[in-house]
Formats: sequence, structure tokens, C-alpha cells
Amino acid sequence: MSRILLKTDDHSRDSAGMRYVYPVISRRAGGVSIGINLNPNNACNWRCIYCQVPDLKRGGPPPIDLGLLEQELNDFLHAAITGDFMTARVPAGARRLVDVAFSGNGEPTSAAEFSTTVGIVERTLASYGLTDSVVIRLITNGSLLDRKYVQSGIAQIGRAGGEVWFKLDAGTAAGMARINGTRARPEVVARRLACCAGLAPTWIQTCLFRLDGEPPLAQEFRAYLALLAPLAQTLAGVHLYSLARPSLQKEAPRLGRLDAAWLEQAAGPIRKLGLAVRVSP
Repeated sequence: MSRILLKTDDHSRDSAGMRYVYPVISRRAGGVSIGINLNPNNACNWRCIYCQVPDLKRGGPPPIDLGLLEQELNDFLHAAITGDFMTARVPAGARRLVDVAFSGNGEPTSAAEFSTTVGIVERTLASYGLTDSVVIRLITNGSLLDRKYVQSGIAQIGRAGGEVWFKLDAGTAAGMARINGTRARPEVVARRLACCAGLAPTWIQTCLFRLDGEPPLAQEFRAYLALLAPLAQTLAGVHLYSLARPSLQKEAPRLGRLDAAWLEQAAGPIRKLGLAVRVSP
């Protein structure tokens, strides 16, 4: 396993030299997050213009080697708990395991084995006595919530005390197309979001940034608030963040980071909906 010190601005998926498992320091989760990458071929059904995945392409993942994934997770947890991983590779203030997060280089729920991999994670955490201290998280664009196996996997996460971080960067179809490269319609996104929130505690994750020097359009933000408003009582809250690492997409030169003051100002109207908001500049 690599000896390079982990940093919040580097979420390399190959930092552990494994196919599916990779550790990162998550500024939003507040410690070491064990990533599960079900898209090792860098394929996703969306193409977000701020995405940090190199050589991103459209598509889904290859078949998952479930035995290898379980072995990698077991090996990593063993190194983190009984070895010198924490002292050798993690800054002093972040030396705690906070979650196992289905994230990676594409949409994790596009893997047909998704619900099975949730079971593997749950079983492996239990074998190390980590069920109550390490959260299972799914970081998703929510586009496949209509599929039964996806709902089954999310329900498993909910029963295990985990949660979902559901991507929502815009409130209009035009905004979603521009930012996420998707033809999603707001009313469909709202329906899927409601379904997700009924299966597991669900946080919205929203990336705000400057595009061609301009902050998000006022009308776009109003549409975003309108989409959230009817669902506010069912949601756990909203993560607002800006760009922490450079985009590896062709739009990268057009993107700029928003500061903490701007994000806090944007958080105000969201809090007025009755939602908790966590700001990560």
C-alpha cells in the first residue's frame, strides 16, 4: 500500500493500489472515508463539468468481482485498525474512520451488483465491530432510483443506519443539462428524491461555482429552492460546497470557486425552508 500522506484536495482512487477500495480524507465527513469505486473503468451516465475523474466516458461499469471487493475492504480495514496506516498516511487531526462511501469514478448504482455490495460492506464492518461507529454512505446522482435493485440497496443502507448524499446542482432542466450533462427533468428528479428519502436519511449535495466568471443565476437558484420546498420535511439537510479540486473536464478553464461568504449567503434561503445546511467552501 502506498505511503503517500493523504490530503483533502487529493481523492485519487488508486491511492491504496486496489481496484475497488480507496481511502480519502473527506472534509465533509470529517475524517478518513473508505471509498468503494464500482466504476473502475471511469464510466458514468452523467458528465458533470466539474468532475475530477480523468478520461471520463459515458457508460456503466464492468461486472464487479465481489470476492475481490470483499478481500480489499477486509485488507484495508485490517491495515487501518491494526497496522500503521493512520499514523503513516493520515494527518493527526483526521485519524478516525468515519464512513464507507459508495462513490468512485461513476454512478455507483449503475452496477447491477450494487445491493449485493452493500451487504458485503455491512457484513465486513460488523466483523470488525464497526457497525455503530462507521457509517455506510451512498453518494449518487439519483438517476437510477426507479430500479428495484437500487431501491433495495438504499433500503439496506437505511436499515443499517447509513445515509444517502443525493446530487442536486440545479433546479431547471436547462441547468441540469449544462452542469451535469443529463436530460433529467426537475419533476422526475423530485420524484426520485422523495423515493430515496423514504428509504434512507437523505442529504442533498449541491456544488456551486462560477461559470465564465459568473455565480449561479438567480432564476436557477429560485428553481432549485422551489424543487426542494415540498420535500424539505423529508430530507436530512443540504451540503453546500464549491470546487475543492480542479475539474478534469474540458470546461475546467471556465470554472471558478465561490468563497465561504457567498455560500453562507446562499444557505440562508435554504435554511428558511426548514432544512439544515452544512457549508464546505
